[in-house]
Amino acid sequence: LTKTIVKDLSDNTITLSDGQEIKTKTLIWAAGVIGNKIEGLKDAKYTPANRIEVDRQNQVLGYESIYALGDLALMKTEKYEKGHPQVANVAINQAGLLAKNLKRKVTGKQLLDYEYKDMGSMATVGRNKAVVDLPRFKFTGYFAWLVWMFLHLMLILTVRNKLIIFGSLFGLRFGQKFFNLALYC
Repeated sequence: LTKTIVKDLSDNTITLSDGQEIKTKTLIWAAGVIGNKIEGLKDAKYTPANRIEVDRQNQVLGYESIYALGDLALMKTEKYEKGHPQVANVAINQAGLLAKNLKRKVTGKQLLDYEYKDMGSMATVGRNKAVVDLPRFKFTGYFAWLVWMFLHLMLILTVRNKLIIFGSLFGLRFGQKFFNLALYC
């Protein structure tokens, strides 16, 4: 069902905004991302999805020292007239550039503009299965899952988390003592 609002889910029953009820044991609910409005940003330009319009340095339009990043920020560029995709890579890269720009601002240097470079996307679609959509290659299946797993493991910050996730992906069950031992080895 499209253009339908789910009001409640309880006791294997979905209740819709029009009062219609659907009995189910499985619910897959896909919804968009909508930001929360921020109290005090009265002059900010919000979009219908509550994204805040920002310039190419992530500065909120109408404010001199307030910045917004990631899903909340709507940065229009020639390549992305409706704003950048709401994915983690955009937020991470915007944060990195903002950190550099804040240092540049303090030292009186010109600020750099943000430009998103789409490196592709990946998603798991089942146990040991994934899809990988890169600018030059597209592939699915077990090899795609291995690529997905490797890249996600490399992006996780701590060694402990890498070991936990690596172990769980292969159905391994290690205790806390193993991870503490591995960290000290």
